[in-house]
Amino acid sequence: MEFLSRGITDHRRLVTAAFIVLALVCALAQFGVEVNYDLAEYLPENTGSSEAIGVMESEFTQPTPNARVMIRDVGTQEALAYKERLAGIDGVSGTLWLDDVLDLKAPVEMADSALVEQYYKDRNALISLTIREGDELGTMRRIYDVIGDGNALSGEAVGSGAMQITAGAETTQAMLILLPLILIILLLSTTSWLEPLLFFAAIGVSVIVNMGTNILFGGVSFITQAISPILQLAVSLDYAIFLLHAFEDYRGQTDDAVAAMRMAMKRAFPSVAASAATTLFGFLALVFMDFRLGADLGLILAKGIVLSFISVMTFLPALTLCCRGLLDKTRRRKLLPAFKAVGRAVPKVRAPVFILVLALIIPAFLAQRRNEFIYGFDKLNETSRSGYDAAATEAVFGPYNPIVLLVPKGSVADETLLAERCASLPNVTGVMSYTGAVGDVIPNEFLDAGDAEQFYSENFCRIVIYSDTDTEGDAAFALVDAINDAAGEYYGQFHTLGSSVVLRDMKDVVTRDNTFVNFIAIASILAVLAVTFRSAMLPVILLMTIESAIWLNLSVPYFTATPLCYIGYLVISTVQLGATVDYAILLTDHYRANRRSMLKLEAIRVSLGEVFASILVSGLILALAGFTLGMTSTNPIVSDMGILLGRGAVFSMLLVVCFLPAALVILDKPVMRTTHRSGFLEKKG
Repeated sequence: MEFLSRGITDHRRLVTAAFIVLALVCALAQFGVEVNYDLAEYLPENTGSSEAIGVMESEFTQPTPNARVMIRDVGTQEALAYKERLAGIDGVSGTLWLDDVLDLKAPVEMADSALVEQYYKDRNALISLTIREGDELGTMRRIYDVIGDGNALSGEAVGSGAMQITAGAETTQAMLILLPLILIILLLSTTSWLEPLLFFAAIGVSVIVNMGTNILFGGVSFITQAISPILQLAVSLDYAIFLLHAFEDYRGQTDDAVAAMRMAMKRAFPSVAASAATTLFGFLALVFMDFRLGADLGLILAKGIVLSFISVMTFLPALTLCCRGLLDKTRRRKLLPAFKAVGRAVPKVRAPVFILVLALIIPAFLAQRRNEFIYGFDKLNETSRSGYDAAATEAVFGPYNPIVLLVPKGSVADETLLAERCASLPNVTGVMSYTGAVGDVIPNEFLDAGDAEQFYSENFCRIVIYSDTDTEGDAAFALVDAINDAAGEYYGQFHTLGSSVVLRDMKDVVTRDNTFVNFIAIASILAVLAVTFRSAMLPVILLMTIESAIWLNLSVPYFTATPLCYIGYLVISTVQLGATVDYAILLTDHYRANRRSMLKLEAIRVSLGEVFASILVSGLILALAGFTLGMTSTNPIVSDMGILLGRGAVFSMLLVVCFLPAALVILDKPVMRTTHRSGFLEKKG
């Protein structure tokens, strides 16, 4: 550390310039990072839906429709004209309407009304489209140009395009709200007008470098893109605060700013490293999820923590020394009070607080395991064009949830029986198959090639089952099971795919991930704490404090009967642990140091007075980051994670300030006996 601190301080201008150049390069590189909006791609390759998607892509040239256009108040010929115009749009690879399943030369009034009303109802035409993957946004805009404001566009591809419109704007909006709030908190808690800007510079550079270096991964999920910059900023600002506070302390002891910074770097390094390590291992635990979104999010967040650590220990010292003249000129008194009264008040209520938390954590633990979960994100904001169009289309034609069934080609009789069986299932509104559209008398080789390709590939027959269920929930998942059971009666091998199938697989995979990922996070952080404190009891107390805060946080949706996005539930357990255990480490470290010269009550009183302001500042910043994400995002996964993170930061902060001091005092003797060379002062007599 001596060599490093000398090298950085002696070459501070070079170090500062190098980081600025790196940040500029990465700021440009981030525009080359692809953002993935399809969560199905993060499912393991051995899941049924992933295998089915692979078979579909390899066997069929005509993909299934992923969007719907509703044309209001038109006759059949006008609808056909719209269909022709839509088919000519760049990015639309297929269209499907009533003329594909009926001969429109005959009056539609003579046809099966149930079949007709799937496509044409009350002079409203519903045309299904296939929008080319990866070109959803541009194709949406071209479709809007054709259909105008009076008609509606909805569907899975539209949801993806809508997210592409809002994702970047919402992250920017969140930053514009969050940064001024953080600036106010930092101005209240620092002794220079310039200090907060140095904090932002150090962490801001690391955030930009993190986002730019994502290009090495080829692409990231939209969830990672939305939350990682804000979470990295909120979690790692502490590192910068630790270093500059140490620098200020040493500036009071020496007039040599360079020497003060070298001493500050040596003093801050262990605490910043320990804080970064616990957060790092918490985020890396996500890598072990079978649902690969965890690896995507965990690796980017872990990389961000490493980059923040490097920036704080190299760029921030160099930049601070370059700006030390301005730093001195902008000195002022700290505006935030010392909160010494907290240290006197909390120990007095230690027993009731300890008992209250113990009484709450068991029902909280049980409640958070019984939450009602959702697994997808298909509910669009109804105030947006896409959300309004989806609601308008559903109001006329009802819910739309197609499930595609791929069965081995060969037996037309089995195809007919299976299609009839599927049509009789609850919530099924229609079935499209070769035998239903053409009949089982005409061999498919006599059909027009385009018509045959809709239903047959070289090896498979495609049957599309339409239902009126939501894409997820008990009814949707029960229908998936019923279709699989029906297909299993006729075929030994088959594949199903569709939004409900993907979400059913997602539910199975992420539910399995929960216990294992939490175990990895807890075990790794427990090991770091055991090494840090050289104690058997202290790591258990610290983890119990944060885990209790997590259970209380996750129990709120149960008691308020609010469905919770399961991905947010799974990720937040690890993120809250990694991000807020630092508060517990800070208080415990001060308590352990003070306990060597004080008795337990005096030690906890002094320790609380020393660290309360730091915990408050850190907790408020993390809480504001979470709540800002929750309020600005229209995506339920990102919004849920934001609310959980904000509320979790508040719970962690409260338990560290109230419950942890009580636990440390009440369990002082076991802590002393299980800590290597604790050196705790023992009461005489």
